[in-house]
Amino acid sequence: MANVAAAGRTSIELLQSLKLEATDTGLRILGCDGELWVERTVPCAVHEIGSWCVSGKLLVDLLGSLPDGDLHLEVDGHALVLSQGPSVYRVNVHDPADFPEIPDLDGQNRLAMPADTLKSAIDSVLYAVAKDGHRQILTGVLFECDGATLRLVSTDTHRLALRRIELSGDGTGPTIGSELNYVLPEKALRLARNLPAPEGKPIEIRFAERRMAIDVPSVRLVSQLIEGTFPAYERVIPTEFTRTWTVEIDQLAEKIKRTMILARDNAGRVCFCGDGDQLILTARSEEKGEAKEEVPMLSTGPALETAFNGAYVLDVLNALSGMGASGVRIEMTESQRPAVFRSADDPEGYLAVIMPMALR
Repeated sequence: MANVAAAGRTSIELLQSLKLEATDTGLRILGCDGELWVERTVPCAVHEIGSWCVSGKLLVDLLGSLPDGDLHLEVDGHALVLSQGPSVYRVNVHDPADFPEIPDLDGQNRLAMPADTLKSAIDSVLYAVAKDGHRQILTGVLFECDGATLRLVSTDTHRLALRRIELSGDGTGPTIGSELNYVLPEKALRLARNLPAPEGKPIEIRFAERRMAIDVPSVRLVSQLIEGTFPAYERVIPTEFTRTWTVEIDQLAEKIKRTMILARDNAGRVCFCGDGDQLILTARSEEKGEAKEEVPMLSTGPALETAFNGAYVLDVLNALSGMGASGVRIEMTESQRPAVFRSADDPEGYLAVIMPMALR
C-alpha cells in the first residue's frame, strides 16, 4: 500500500523510493509522491535499528515474485540484502536523510463514518472525477457538510455525481465535528477506500492546514487537499422534468453492455428512445453495423428520443447497484437537455447528471 504513494512519474529519484525503517516495534514503510504520504507498520523481529531508501517498484516486484514465507532483510554497505532460503537479492539503497517525513496533523475538523459507508460513498462518485489536470479542482471529490447532511460531489463537466448522507450520532452513520468544505484528491480517496477497517470503530478523517489524514491500525495516510473553489454544482442539476423512465438496473446494464460493442466505434453513443412501456436502445458503427435492444420500463410523459455515452450510463448503474438499488429512475425534459439519474428506491440519497450527445 505504501508503494502506491511513491511517485511513478518524477525526475526526483528519492520520491520513487520507499523509506524502510527498522524500529524497536517493527518495520516502518513510508511512501511519498510530494503530496501524498502512506505509512505502513509491519510487525517483525528487529535485530538492529536503522533506515534506508530503496526503489519502490523494484522492491514490490521482488516481493511479489517470492513465495510466502519468512524474509530476511539486512543492510550490507550500500545494498539491501533480501534472502529467503536459497534466494538472495542485493538491491541498491539511498540515504534517507532527505526523504519527506509524514506530517503530523491534529485537525479539529473531523468526519467519522463506518468503513463500509465510506467505501460506498467514495465508489458512488469517484467515476465522475475529471481525468485530466486542466481544471485541477475537478480532479477530486468535494466533501461538503452543513451540519446536517454530508454531500460528496464530483464532475468532469460531462457528468456529475452527488451522494447525500444524513449525519448520525448513534454510530450507524457519519458523525462530524464541524461544517466541512474540502476537495479531496482522487488518489487519496482510492487509497482510503481500501484501508483496513478498524474492528468495531469508524474510520475518522481529520482536516487541517490544507491536508487530510486517516489513521487505522498499522496504516496512516496523509494527503494535501486540492485548493480552489469547487464549481457551483447546484446550478447544473435540473429542478424540473416532464418525463420519467423507470427501469430495472440489471436489465438495462446488460443491454447497454451489448450495444456498446458497436457503440465504441461511434464515441460510445447509444440512442435511447422511450415510448409507453418500452425503452429502445440503438447503436451504430459505420464499419461494423447496427445494434437494437428493448427493455421494459415504466414511464410518464410523452415519448422522447435522446442519446448518451453508454459508458457514462453504465458507471451510474454500477454506482446505484453498489448501493443496493434495483431500479433507476431517469428524469428528462428535452432530448438535448441534461438528464438526472436517481435510485428508484431512494431518489433523494443519490443522483447523477449526464449531458446528452447529438442523436446523429
